[in-house]
Amino acid sequence: MDLEKPPQRREPEGCLAVAIRVPVRIVVLVLVVPVRMVWDALVVAGRVLRDTVLRPLGRALAWLGRAVFVWPFVGLWRYVLVPAGKGLAWLGKVLVVVPLAWVYARVLTPLGHGVVWVLRGIGAGLVWVYARVLTPLGHAVLWVLRKGGAVLALVAAGLFAAVAWLVRYLLVVPARWVYAWVLAPAGRAVAWCARGLVRFAGLVVTGVGVGLYWLARVLVVLPALALWRWVLAPAGRLLAVVGREVRDALGHAWRVAGRISLAVGRFLGTLLRWIFVEPVRWVYRTVLTPVGHVLRDVVLRPAAEAARAVGRAVREALASARASVRQARADFRRMLLGAPQREPEKEPERTVSGDRREPSGRETRTLGSSTTALTKD
Repeated sequence: MDLEKPPQRREPEGCLAVAIRVPVRIVVLVLVVPVRMVWDALVVAGRVLRDTVLRPLGRALAWLGRAVFVWPFVGLWRYVLVPAGKGLAWLGKVLVVVPLAWVYARVLTPLGHGVVWVLRGIGAGLVWVYARVLTPLGHAVLWVLRKGGAVLALVAAGLFAAVAWLVRYLLVVPARWVYAWVLAPAGRAVAWCARGLVRFAGLVVTGVGVGLYWLARVLVVLPALALWRWVLAPAGRLLAVVGREVRDALGHAWRVAGRISLAVGRFLGTLLRWIFVEPVRWVYRTVLTPVGHVLRDVVLRPAAEAARAVGRAVREALASARASVRQARADFRRMLLGAPQREPEKEPERTVSGDRREPSGRETRTLGSSTTALTKD
């Protein structure tokens, strides 16, 4: 983070800008430092809240949303709707498509072929009627109309000539005379009067416009121009200089406040580390760790060894008891049923994956030859 902006090409500044810059930067720095420190504290708190609360909460809500909304619909689609759709498709194919295909192939197609054959026969009959009956009749009617049409044309030509002569001398010639000797002179007189009125109105409007222009120029434009040139423009330039300096001061103060906030944060972090973290580390390293080692070496390890020894003794006692019970059961069976006729064949040695309840030695254990830790002489 730089205290100053990168070098830029700036225009030459006057004494007013230099005189405004220093107090403005001091005031803005005093106002911006608390805001920047609060902003940095809010940023740190927001990051901690995001990493420790919002992100795990969002993941939990996403998982819950998938468990509540997505997975049930996926299961419904995959295990209910898709099999139901396949079953309905197969049922529709069996009940609708196959019967319709059979009806089309076995019923409608032969019926259509028969209808086409009938229509072809009807069309051939109509063609014969047109060629053999209607065509000669039409030729005869056309010959009759040609012979009578010449007479009708002569009569119509005479009537048209008479009507045209009457229209010419009863309508056209009087209308032309009225237009040439009445309407045209009257229209010229009206147009001359209208042109005179338009010129007069133009002169009046021009005079009124010129008067209003000079009146507005003297009463409005010249005072406004003087106000803009001698009051508003200098004030605007002054405000522009102040605004530019305030903008630069805000940027400079924001960067300086960032440095100050960083230094304060590092100081508070170091203070918290030396007040809380280092004492806890020292207590853990110099007190709790040796005490834990002593407890481990003096109490926990001997207790574990004793527990393991007790466990081994209990396991050996249980194994000896099981062997004694097996021997007593074998003696009782031999006493009741007698010795077997022949000795069974020697069984091969069992592997590690065999029955682990029997000993793997060569001799069978007896009460007098036990090798356990509790019965050994």
